[in-house]
Amino acid sequence: MGDVDWGTVATLVGVLVPSVILHEVSHGLVAYLFGDDTAKRAGRLTLNPIAHIDPFGTLILPLILSLSGLGAFGYAKPVPVNPRNLRRPREQSLYVSLAGPAVNVALALLAALLLGRLTSTVTRGNVILLDGEVARVLFYFGLVNVILAVFNLLPIPPLDGSALVERWLPARYWPTWTKVRQWGFGIVLLVVFVLPGGLSFAFEPALDLWSRLL
Repeated sequence: MGDVDWGTVATLVGVLVPSVILHEVSHGLVAYLFGDDTAKRAGRLTLNPIAHIDPFGTLILPLILSLSGLGAFGYAKPVPVNPRNLRRPREQSLYVSLAGPAVNVALALLAALLLGRLTSTVTRGNVILLDGEVARVLFYFGLVNVILAVFNLLPIPPLDGSALVERWLPARYWPTWTKVRQWGFGIVLLVVFVLPGGLSFAFEPALDLWSRLL
């Protein structure tokens, strides 16, 4: 534990928490725009982190992964959504699910834009207060949001990407899919802890694309 870079760990956890909160709030906000006020009535359309923190997913898991050198991953307490309240449930449920990854993509692009702007200003010789630390935080903020976007788009329930499967899955496969959903969270943890390198096919192209934006 002596060689742990606690500054990096703190930065990773610090940028992860608001990223997963914005991810979850976006689900509830889009659902609300489509007619479902479940998240609003539950007090979840707020940026107050206390309303969204899941002790394991938001704090313990990111800390464990950061200390083990596996990067930063976590999740907030899921925002409640009732698809039956949506005006067009089948179509709009998909939009609600994809809202979270879309927000993460937008945040990653914003981080890349700000980081590029900061680097350009420094190159011209101007002085920026704490430019090194700001650049470091922006880099990790963008990196974390790329990872969150890609991971959540995996077609494994309860991840958001599973909504794509459910949207177009033929009816004859639903009994099998229902069984898969029962074990979905266990599969997710297996992927994170046992097969982290097995997802390189998904992460590497996205991270390469994001690095080009820098």
